[in-house]
Amino acid sequence: MIPIRTETPVRRTPAANYVLLAGNVLVYLLVDVLGGPQARLFKDDYLMLHTQFPAVHEFFTYQFVHGDLMHLLGNMLFLWVFGNATNAKMGNAAYALFYLASGVFAAWGFALQQDADLLGASGSIAGVTAAYLVLFPRSRVTVLYWFYVIGTFELPALLMIGIKIILWDNVIAPSLAGAGNVATEAHLAGYVFGTLATLTLLMIRVLPRDQFDLLALLKRWNQRRAYKQLMSDPQQRARAQYGRVARPVAASPAVRAVEETRLDQIGDLRVRITGCLDRGESSAAAALYEQLVAVEPDQTLSARNQMAVAREFYGTGRTAQAAAAFERYLAAYGAGPEAPEVGLLLGIIYARDLQQYEAAERHLQQAEARLTDTARRAQCTEWLARARAALGKPAPGV
Repeated sequence: MIPIRTETPVRRTPAANYVLLAGNVLVYLLVDVLGGPQARLFKDDYLMLHTQFPAVHEFFTYQFVHGDLMHLLGNMLFLWVFGNATNAKMGNAAYALFYLASGVFAAWGFALQQDADLLGASGSIAGVTAAYLVLFPRSRVTVLYWFYVIGTFELPALLMIGIKIILWDNVIAPSLAGAGNVATEAHLAGYVFGTLATLTLLMIRVLPRDQFDLLALLKRWNQRRAYKQLMSDPQQRARAQYGRVARPVAASPAVRAVEETRLDQIGDLRVRITGCLDRGESSAAAALYEQLVAVEPDQTLSARNQMAVAREFYGTGRTAQAAAAFERYLAAYGAGPEAPEVGLLLGIIYARDLQQYEAAERHLQQAEARLTDTARRAQCTEWLARARAALGKPAPGV
């Protein structure tokens, strides 16, 4: 099974990863294809890492030389699949330093356990792959397989990277059949460095945090664990539900299991909605959002995503769903710069499409007080007059 792409959107050009890819390919062409015997001898003597008597520069140069074409192509595929999104998240300078540091740590880990020479970018790429897992643990990876037939399927990154690539390929399989010519020690050292370094960068806020990284998943897991532990006490559970008038009740494992399932479902739906919107699949995102609010009516997405879903509802003529989505947007982000425009649109929807004039009047009054654009204020005043007329009230200023 070979990973060929991920669903993670790349919002910034991963220039550093492109340079690293080009550098690895260029070194192979110059040394192994065009260089001749002298160039390959130079690679063996000065570019590979000689673990018994290593020179400082070899901890860096070994990362850019490969044993053969398949070795190069395999490494470059993994670097392309997992490096682009990681580079976009980290930024070019930080990513380049991270890549090199991963390679240095991988070489050090290998040298502690082996006396053999080392070459190839796989230690560096192991660090990048681990960083991808920490940053995007709930993303999905498209995998190419062949077993009599050829096809693709998707796996969660936690399963593909954590179980298949790290655990099976580098721990279980080598213990069963031997590592052969694969430097599993360098791979594992790269994975350890990539994981710990990325978690550290997230914890000290050098890398921007979001609700989908591994730290966020661990935090939600700990919250569920603490909640489960708290609710295991019947009196605490009753107090949480009924306050001071609570009476002791018997704990129900079934109820706790249902609540945990509901929380996991909410988290999964939010991740899938974000993925759909990042891929431009707004219709699918709107359908998933309807499932989300059916599970938990008070759920609100990020400002950008909530607005995108509300606009999808409005653009497809589902005005009642659009109104509800815009209401949730204003409840969560009412102090934001787009709130007056949203209030104006929501007031028009209530007045023109849903004939809910009291709600229209409330939103239009609030929008009128905050709108600064003259044309928008005039439009708001016009619709406010219509809403008040439908309620039998005088127009504003009368």
